[in-house]
Amino acid sequence: MDRRWVLLTLATAPLAFARAEAANKKFVLAEEYMPQLVDVDADVAIGTILIDPAKRFLYLVEATGVARRYGIGVGRAGLAFRGTAEVGRKAKWPSWRPTDNMIRRNPKKYSRYAAGMKGGPGNPLGSRALYLYRDGRDTLYRIHGTTEPWTIGKAVSNGCIRMLNEHVEDLFERVPVGAQVVVLQ
Repeated sequence: MDRRWVLLTLATAPLAFARAEAANKKFVLAEEYMPQLVDVDADVAIGTILIDPAKRFLYLVEATGVARRYGIGVGRAGLAFRGTAEVGRKAKWPSWRPTDNMIRRNPKKYSRYAAGMKGGPGNPLGSRALYLYRDGRDTLYRIHGTTEPWTIGKAVSNGCIRMLNEHVEDLFERVPVGAQVVVLQ
């Protein structure tokens, strides 16, 4: 046996064990970001989606004064959508293409996806996407799942609203195309 190989193996073993241990750890979402019914003071129609980026919550108004609240990840400063929109379309296991602005901002990370990426478990949009439209035009902002569940509760995305895949699947089934979306300032 080669001595260098033995030394290299011994030197890298702790790192290999640490990676294996991290891979086996299951992500646990903080209780506050789990879906739950909450009181809301908003005077909006039932079925409206309210998004509070500052608090990292999405609310689906289910009755007068009552909403289902989900934890979300939001866009970094300067990258977030604001105002009103509607769900223009919905997709299961959506394909993804970074926007031209994303590619310009970080070509090293995004240019390899310029032709797009098929939907599936490794796709950044996760298992479901709700496409936000304004005046009949795609805003390029989405409410979607994520492959990075630890980002829920944080401002790290390129502007879209991220949810755990299980949570966006639940929302997807509850919200029709045409639903109003209000993103608070």
